[in-house]
Amino acid sequence: MSTASDTGAAVVFDLDGVLIDSEGVWDQVRRDLAAEAGRQWPETATADMMGMSSLEWSAYMHEAVGLADPPATINGDVVARIISRYEASLPLVPGAVSAVRRMAERHPLGLASSSNREVIDVVMAASGLAECFAVTVSSEEVGAGKPAPDVYVEAAARLGVDPARCVAVEDSGNGIRSAVAAGMAVIAIPNREFPPDDTTLSLAAARIASIAALEPALVRSLAVG
Repeated sequence: MSTASDTGAAVVFDLDGVLIDSEGVWDQVRRDLAAEAGRQWPETATADMMGMSSLEWSAYMHEAVGLADPPATINGDVVARIISRYEASLPLVPGAVSAVRRMAERHPLGLASSSNREVIDVVMAASGLAECFAVTVSSEEVGAGKPAPDVYVEAAARLGVDPARCVAVEDSGNGIRSAVAAGMAVIAIPNREFPPDDTTLSLAAARIASIAALEPALVRSLAVG
């Protein structure tokens, strides 16, 4: 794991949709829970919950989707199902492991994720990437989830790097807005299942087609730009 870089910059990764192909897994697990409770899935629910912290989306499931269980119970049920799926087969994005290791050779790395702490730790262990990250932050550990900047601000603080010297790697609209609001340059890898709108994508400093295309030279160009 790198502790310094030639530009003084750090790289902060999102998790879901960037390192693991998981947005659809989270969506299906929540839909299954709603269906088992006999509740209709609101048309905007999937988009509404992208980037929310566990406290926020579990409250949404209780209030907007109409699940009778309290948010804490909903949260625990969803997380248990997610972890069970990941332990059976971790849906790593092709090229993600090599990209993270490539970045870690040149820059300190952080993770700023909407996933629960338990989920982050399972993914880090199963992927073998824990050693690459100096810090990992869950949005449940800060005041508000994405698109609020809190999780990215906290990641930069734990890294000891000014947010302006951090480059975020994001796939979702709420994630891009969160990192930009924190003062970071963003490399967007648009999520194929739930792509950001063009207005949000225009906030990114750079756009690449896949994480396999993420190279230190791009980070350097944004960090010194």
